[in-house]
Amino acid sequence: MRDVVLRVLDPFFGHPRGLPGRLGGALMARSNARSERHLVALAALRPTDSVLVVGPGPGVGLAEAARVANRGHVVGVDPSEEMLDRCRQRCADLIRTGRVELRRGTAEDTGAADASVDVVLSVNNVVFWSDRAAGLAELRRVLRPGGLLVLSMHRTALDAQGLTAERLRADVEAAGLAEVVVRERPGATAWGPAVDLTARRR
Repeated sequence: MRDVVLRVLDPFFGHPRGLPGRLGGALMARSNARSERHLVALAALRPTDSVLVVGPGPGVGLAEAARVANRGHVVGVDPSEEMLDRCRQRCADLIRTGRVELRRGTAEDTGAADASVDVVLSVNNVVFWSDRAAGLAELRRVLRPGGLLVLSMHRTALDAQGLTAERLRADVEAAGLAEVVVRERPGATAWGPAVDLTARRR
């Protein structure tokens, strides 16, 4: 059943494409905006930070990260050309000035160099990663020592996949990240609470 749900949602939210992708992008821009901005605030970005946004969707959080890390560099990695196009539209000026870079990729293959990123952000896409362990290992690889991972997911989406907050914590710790903190954010979205997780590379 869980695999069926993912297959149905994939063209809307996992790997958006075609008409479902356009509809999913519009919905994400509206419904995820609060979570995107919340995660940027939770990350407490510094102006010079290098930031990797995994699955930026229509680019709301990408633009917010670039606004705060305004002397740094922000990279968005997404497997969906549809979402990359939306990011290009939303962040056109930031891309033109070199503050934002877009790249086709996944959590498992970001294309970033070893220990090159201060902060990794991921909103509402961890359940769509094809290999969560590989994705978390990749994010640890690209984080600098002391670098911060901040991710969030709808509680309902985690439940639909049978993924508990404690299992997610265990996966993050198994990837070699430390100082893992998991919080539930009630009323975060129209679908109910969200689960936020922060962790650091040793």
